[in-house]
Amino acid sequence: MTRTEGEIATNTDPAGPWSLVVPLKPLARAKSRLGRAAGEDARPLLALAFAQDTVAAALACSRVRDVVVVTDDAVAAAALGALGARIVPDTPGAGLNAALAHGARSVRALRPAAAVAALNADLPALRTDELARVLDFSSAFPSSFLRDAAGIGTTFLAAASGAEFRPAFGGPSGSRHRASGAVEIGLSGVDSVRRDVDTGEDLRVALALGVGPHTARLAAVPAFARDR
Repeated sequence: MTRTEGEIATNTDPAGPWSLVVPLKPLARAKSRLGRAAGEDARPLLALAFAQDTVAAALACSRVRDVVVVTDDAVAAAALGALGARIVPDTPGAGLNAALAHGARSVRALRPAAAVAALNADLPALRTDELARVLDFSSAFPSSFLRDAAGIGTTFLAAASGAEFRPAFGGPSGSRHRASGAVEIGLSGVDSVRRDVDTGEDLRVALALGVGPHTARLAAVPAFARDR
């Protein structure tokens, strides 16, 4: 089911501030498809810059109470912790969905009634106002998700207060999340929340949207600009 802006939801009691769970694999293995476009040396630097801009924008959003980053990368943990994120080690070590579930459990161990949402770490153009609209919309439903710009994957999955958090990321995850009963978010004008970056073309589109300062600084390096 896809809900669009303006439709009436059955649950209109907002869940309150959200906790966001952001997963990040070790930088040495992150963003493998960007190697050809950006160069192998720049690839882990870009992965970190994307995550820094994503986390900074999320923390600046008035609807967000806190951001939990699930990672075993020491460099990323230090950089994202300095921004104000809470770092949780990837104790399960069993892939993306296990890491997300672990992060959500860590949130609800402290606040059992927390509204929790997974957010991709590779959204360097993320806008706080667009994220706020997505979170406000999600507050009306037990579970909801936002497809990526390609319409295949997922960049955001929410579980409102009291709802089960069931991540099924990877590949055609949009279809899996929809089949799980999560409401598909049909908002327009939230391109920055959909625009994850896996390829050189994705990065060019994100740069055109306007990326955050960490990605912008890296993209301005002459050698990197030539590679693009």
